[in-house]
Formats: sequence, structure tokens, C-alpha cells
Amino acid sequence: MEPTAPADPARLLMGALESGRVHSAYLVSGPVEEARALARRFARSLVCSAPEGERPCEECLSCRRSAPRAEPALDGSGRSGPLYRHIGDHPDLFFVERGADDTRVRIGQIRALQAALRLRSAEGGRRVAVIADAEWLNSEAQNALLRLLEEPPPETTVVLVAPHAAVLLATVRSRCQRIRLPARPPEATEPHPLEARLASLGSLGPDAVLDLALEYRGDRARAAAAVEELLQVAAAWLARRTAEAVRAGSTAVDDELDLHRRLRELRRALRVRNANPQMVAERALLGLRDLLATRAA
Repeated sequence: MEPTAPADPARLLMGALESGRVHSAYLVSGPVEEARALARRFARSLVCSAPEGERPCEECLSCRRSAPRAEPALDGSGRSGPLYRHIGDHPDLFFVERGADDTRVRIGQIRALQAALRLRSAEGGRRVAVIADAEWLNSEAQNALLRLLEEPPPETTVVLVAPHAAVLLATVRSRCQRIRLPARPPEATEPHPLEARLASLGSLGPDAVLDLALEYRGDRARAAAAVEELLQVAAAWLARRTAEAVRAGSTAVDDELDLHRRLRELRRALRVRNANPQMVAERALLGLRDLLATRAA
């Protein structure tokens, strides 16, 4: 399906609810907190029993059951916490995200969700499953999810949340109605501390760059989070550098654009293919070092 225009995504979802033409799967992309909040609101609205007016109404039994409250932390292995939880304590609203110490949404979580959705609705109405952190589904978990999207149980809607739709497999994206939230306007902030390190890479040799990457080894959850931050900062820094070069009249920015694509591919490898964080950091830092050294020559 073609991406939905970014104008008023909340209105698009609520319009589907009002018209009764609710899809079996949605992909909400954009700023993570806003996307999560919209997905939760939509899920709660789908089970709201108010005959008319704004949903969720916050007054009916379903809304009271799905209201925000303290929720248990998940554990993707199922050893120290549940694999999924409910929104509020509504038995027909399901919520999946990464476990507190996990670097991905595990296939066991998706299989547990599938098993729960094969059962009858507890309230006799619609069921909704929100899969937050969808960008952290690896290929195996996405393929398991694909079976659910291809043959959804009756009266069931799955809502995926991810910052960028492109991080998901094309086969998953094609089965979802896509809702894209507009990006936040840029804020004037102090430079990120990592930017000074990035700017100095051109003066370093390859061995020194590999030494820098050593700090991204060890506990995978911590290392993956640090590398994710590195890639985000590097991509934003490189984009600003490229834009400044274009404004100055340069047309020779093909190398910058190629590296930006490679950084995006490395983020996907880290999230979906469970790549080694230190190796991802090495490739990113060496790529930046080579670009800066070439531009300085």
C-alpha cells in the first residue's frame, strides 16, 4: 500500500473507526513517543463502547479498564517477566515491546501473542495488539508476525509502531495501512558530545579508529544502545555537513550520500539482523574516517 499522507494522522485513524472500515493491520511511523501514544489511543478507541462522541470516552467500562496505570516490565525470555502485557487491564488489548534488558523484540513474544489471539475475545468484541519497538523485530520475528498479518483472527487489529517504515520487511509493510506522523521541527540544541569525536576522525589512522570502536563491546544491550546513539548522531551530523556543502555551491556530495545510506543499512543490521555492535561501530567509524580523510586531501 502507498504511504498515507502525513496530514492529521489521528483524524485518519479515527475516521476509519467512525466509518466502520477498520483494517486488520496498521503501521504507525514517526516520532516514537507520539506514535506510541496514537497507537494506544486508537487501540483504546476500538474497544470503547460509547455510542457516539469522542473516543476513548473515558467513562464506559472498557475505557476504565484500559486507562493508564502501572504496568509490568516485559522480559523477552519470559524468565523474569511476561512476554506481553495488556493495555491497562483490558483482556482484549495487548501490548508488546522489548524486554527491559533485551536488544530486540523476540520471536517468542510474537508466538505468545499469536497464541493469545487465537483464543476467543474475553469481552466478545474487537481485539487489538500494539507492537511497539517494531523496528527491533529481527527477520525471524517479522516472518512469524507475517503469518498473523496474512491470516488475522476475526475482529482483530494489529498496530505496529516504528520510527521509520523502511526498517521493516517489505512483505510486512505491504500488509499494513500506513499512517505517518510528521517529523518534529528541529530544535536549537547544543552539539552532541559525539560530534567532536566524529569531526576528528579524518586525522586518525585506521588502527586508532578501531581502538575507538573497542568501547562498543561487552554487554550487548548496553553496547547496542550506545551504537544506536552513535549511528543516529553520525547520520544527523553527516546530513548537516552535506546540506552546508550544497548551500556553499558544492555538487560533489555523492560520497556523503553513499555513506548516509550505509549508516542507515548499519542501523538496520543492528536492529533486524542482530549484528555485532562493535563490528557495526567499526564500519561506521571507518566509513566516516575515510570520507573526512578524502575531503581533507
